Amino acid sequence: MGKLAMVIMAAGIGSRYGGLKQVDPVGPNGEIIIDYSLYDAWRAGIEQVVFIIRPDLEQVFKEKIGFEAEKHFKVSYVFQEIESGLPAGFKIPAGRRKPWGTGQAVMLCQPVISGNFLVLNADDFYGYEAIKKLADYMRQIKDEPPYYNYALVAYRLENTLSEHGHVARGICRLSPDGYLLDLRERTRVQKFSDGIKYTEDAQTWYPLSPDDLASMNIFGLTPSIFPELQTRFFSFLSDPEIDLTRAEFYIPEVVGALAREGKAKVKVLTTEEKWFGVTYQEERTLVQASIRQLIKEGKYPEKLWV
Repeated sequence: MGKLAMVIMAAGIGSRYGGLKQVDPVGPNGEIIIDYSLYDAWRAGIEQVVFIIRPDLEQVFKEKIGFEAEKHFKVSYVFQEIESGLPAGFKIPAGRRKPWGTGQAVMLCQPVISGNFLVLNADDFYGYEAIKKLADYMRQIKDEPPYYNYALVAYRLENTLSEHGHVARGICRLSPDGYLLDLRERTRVQKFSDGIKYTEDAQTWYPLSPDDLASMNIFGLTPSIFPELQTRFFSFLSDPEIDLTRAEFYIPEVVGALAREGKAKVKVLTTEEKWFGVTYQEERTLVQASIRQLIKEGKYPEKLWV
């Protein structure tokens, strides 16, 4: 088995946030959220890090993140562009402006990954417990035909919502022994005075429970995911029902489909840690305060890597 790797998806445009949130400081000494994920990965014994970025971010990324990361990990870069990994002869539809989503992003990592790996978002703060639990689990498992063996960390939905607008969340349904039965990406989940609801068409709202388990795009995967992603990406691109000017190909949807089809056993690891992220600019102050509190509690040093 190759080294345990961690893939950090950092190619998002951050349109709602109004800037390059991946390189925006939240810690007391200019640290960004990725710095904390990297520090947690290092403490959890992860040896390789793969950054998925836009080509135009390469220089700023290396200066702010990559050169420090190279002191602690084997580092690889994968560039996600709209034309990356498309089938031969496929014509990008007029009006399509951005890449195809997290499923395409992970698919592009195949050349640089040889063993089991974690995948997570650059702009989400997951906490040490989540990364350590997932790393420990992925270090000891392998695919056992006829099943792929994957895992994810789930948080209580109530602990993952924004006060500033709607968010996308992967809602999990579990078997009694803690394996995933289904995972559905709900792209518009919002907290209201009368509870948590989601909509798919901005008209009809459906209720969700605060205790529902939300996947926050932190997965443990084996290399078997790569051919599945490629096959399903090509199917996605050829589906006449999908509006290819806007639709995205999501990694949670693929993991959910593999679980539903009985092709993958996906262990759901839970954490009591509170997830926080920066979907909206207003949340940055909250993240900064949360990190200061974690430092005060002794969970992180004031200065990382010292």
